[in-house]
Amino acid sequence: MWRERITSWCSIAAYAPGCSTDVLDAAVRELGVRLPPELRDLLTESDGVLGEYEAGLVWPISRIVEDNQSFRANADFRDLYMPFGDLLFFADAGNGDQFAFPIHGGAIRRPDIFAWNHESDSRTWVAPSLERYLDWWLSGKLTL
Repeated sequence: MWRERITSWCSIAAYAPGCSTDVLDAAVRELGVRLPPELRDLLTESDGVLGEYEAGLVWPISRIVEDNQSFRANADFRDLYMPFGDLLFFADAGNGDQFAFPIHGGAIRRPDIFAWNHESDSRTWVAPSLERYLDWWLSGKLTL
């Protein structure tokens, strides 16, 4: 389902074998937050999606865990940026900016996607769902 949708927007996308539910459940335990249903479904179909120039349209679950833990634990970032505990990063724009789901009260309660700007530390709403993020990002409707 996800491969067909993404391929309709970007014929250059590259896919990986999907994640097992055990791997995703372990990631949830490490992250301390349940993955949104859309992201979980996509990752079971393909553990990450690369776009043109190998851009990380959706990171593999290992990178999602690693980058989120790293951003939350980095002592230098505490002086530079607002806390990252309210974001679940899952993709990047290729320029240092990243895409994330918002975390409220320890859970992802809405499917919206935000862009984090690495220079200004702004967190801006960019799409109402993972599907729209992919559609708009790949069609050029979403730009940063």
